[in-house]
Amino acid sequence: MKALVINCTLKPSPDPSNTQALAEVVAQQLRTYSVDVEFLRAVDLDIRPGVVSEAVGPGDDWPGVHRRVLDADILIIASPTWLGRPSSVAQRVLERMDAMLSETDDEERPVAFNKVAGVVVTGNEDGAHHVISEISGALGDIGFTIPGQAWTYWHLGPGPGPDYLDDDRGHDWAASTGRAMACNLFHAARALTAMPLPAPPS
Repeated sequence: MKALVINCTLKPSPDPSNTQALAEVVAQQLRTYSVDVEFLRAVDLDIRPGVVSEAVGPGDDWPGVHRRVLDADILIIASPTWLGRPSSVAQRVLERMDAMLSETDDEERPVAFNKVAGVVVTGNEDGAHHVISEISGALGDIGFTIPGQAWTYWHLGPGPGPDYLDDDRGHDWAASTGRAMACNLFHAARALTAMPLPAPPS
């Protein structure tokens, strides 16, 4: 089984990413189930604005990301909170995934059917639940199955404050919730592998 984590931090590599650090907790738990986990840092790629899966111009990296999304059984979108909302990078990724609404497999099922998805959020301000709901709602619209409690987050309340990598407070809760998230994602994906959703009625 394969999982893809798209880290939507604003920080290019090799800058440390708080979002990456929390997503790694989820990935570690997935690996205990023998899941092959791949990370992509979207800001390192040239993902052009658009709502198509094909390249919108020379050098557009989205088609390669799209292939990785289709190859994965589990998709995790990891985003920081900025102004109480998902990062602009996360929004760009979701906009490109909008094209998947009209893509079907050989059995006429939406291509995201029988794949599961979850969300990781970090931020030193309020807004984590809003970010989770926005990203989960978009992924559900596209056709992903969102299991119960398929998310984890970390923040220290309203206003400015330290980053995840700078403060140990709240890590135990975020980590235990992340491990539960991984467990739910894996077992939901395994259930869908054993009994796939059929194509929806026309």
